[in-house]
Amino acid sequence: MIDRARVILLDFDGPVCGIFARHPASTVAHELRRLLVDQAVTLPPYVLTEHDPLAVLRFTATIGRPAVVRLIDQAMTREEVTAARTAEPTPYGREVIVAAQQTGRRVAVVSNNSAESVRAYLSARRLTAYVHPVIGRPEAAPERMKPDPFSVLAAVRELGAEPAECVLVGDSVSDIEAAHAAGVSAIGYANKPGKRERLAAADAVIDSMAELVTALTVDER
Repeated sequence: MIDRARVILLDFDGPVCGIFARHPASTVAHELRRLLVDQAVTLPPYVLTEHDPLAVLRFTATIGRPAVVRLIDQAMTREEVTAARTAEPTPYGREVIVAAQQTGRRVAVVSNNSAESVRAYLSARRLTAYVHPVIGRPEAAPERMKPDPFSVLAAVRELGAEPAECVLVGDSVSDIEAAHAAGVSAIGYANKPGKRERLAAADAVIDSMAELVTALTVDER
């Protein structure tokens, strides 16, 4: 599938790196909850025990307080930029990006993380020139995070591509749903036990990014 794609859209946290490898996601989620409580927001039980800070951010779409949503989004961005400094590169993630460019393909990042954190990571790893555009989550609009197709469609438009020319690589169900809602094929990256089953709706599932490097380079032989 990827051998026929002109454009490769990569989710960030997973296919490119583990952003919270050394700056734990649970710590970030706790900080966002603290800020919400300071703003007198009542937290439902599932948010009180949530370890994923993006899920806490997504909850703010339900509270009807735009100023608080912006406050939490900005705090999340600060934490992500900090985390990006110590993010763990995904094995063969860099190689996929480089191989795609070397074979004449365009590479974009489409992420629920902030664009600022993605750019910080790419800059530190000297990958900025290989990736454009970087589409992070819409500012203070958590309802437009994936699985909403907003960011995928934004990348397709900016690249001047057709959805049928693109393939998205992601490690979550929301990635697959966003891609399909945008008319884009999806490759599931099953980087943890049990994910292959959860990503069954993808058009293909891989266990290692090395599989994409092989597919890209074999295509050019």
